[in-house]
Amino acid sequence: MKIIITGASGFVGQNLSKYLEKQNNCILSISLRSIDWQYKFDSSSKAIIHLAGKAHDTSNVADPQSYFEINTELTKQVFDLFVESDIQDFIYFSSVKAAADVVDNILYENVVPNPTTPYGQSKLAAEQYILSKIGTLGKRVIIIRPCMIHGPGNKGNLNLLYKIVSKGVPWPLGAFENQRSFLSIDNLNFLVHQILENKNIASGIYNFADDNPISTNELIAIINQSLGKKSRILNLSKSLIIKAAALGDVFKLPLNSEKLKKLTENYVVSNQKIKSALQINSLPSSVKDGLMQTLLSFR
Repeated sequence: MKIIITGASGFVGQNLSKYLEKQNNCILSISLRSIDWQYKFDSSSKAIIHLAGKAHDTSNVADPQSYFEINTELTKQVFDLFVESDIQDFIYFSSVKAAADVVDNILYENVVPNPTTPYGQSKLAAEQYILSKIGTLGKRVIIIRPCMIHGPGNKGNLNLLYKIVSKGVPWPLGAFENQRSFLSIDNLNFLVHQILENKNIASGIYNFADDNPISTNELIAIINQSLGKKSRILNLSKSLIIKAAALGDVFKLPLNSEKLKKLTENYVVSNQKIKSALQINSLPSSVKDGLMQTLLSFR
């Protein structure tokens, strides 16, 4: 199967491309930074996977408009080319942040979206444009909302957390009890491949997440296990930590309100819809096994 992937040079793109190639697919990588990228679309392809986009900047220094220029307007252009082509499948990587920045219970696909950041709003605007067009297409359009993705070689927030713990610094946020979902790159690759192969998967929105959420305190324990160390978790005052994070907002310190939120918030994402569509009970990699694989790659 010939598959077009935009954003193939990124972490997800590189891993997904290699995985799909091993499944005897031919990958056509298109960089949207190229002036003539529109002319590189091959209409003999069977599917387009649109990964390219502007990631969420937790430092809050990015121009808000840039999210809409890249995540919304560029996605519209890619989707319009798909509509005009003979390609039958379009897979768009959105984000759970297009649905909600705060999750009180469990995030399902049928939630009424209410993103509050330019990142989430730009992703939602792209979703809405796509959904407004698919009714009369006669093609399959899949919108994927992944939660926090990780895997070997990923240099995101998980890597930063690993570095802190590896230095023997006690974890100071033990008072924050939470549950949050992660997504291993292995499970992501598996799910995308299954969607491509199974034409009975209907158009629509699908959350991607590992089967079970974990707490940040559990994550700290897993990090220490990967290092062969005992966990050192402190239960400092929540109000004191929140005030320190507020200072981080002002003075651009490593810990700010956005990072504190990411580390301590509840954000549980249901993956039941995609598993039901595939008629499976569980994903190949457990949350602990996936995290351990990622963490061991940092050593």
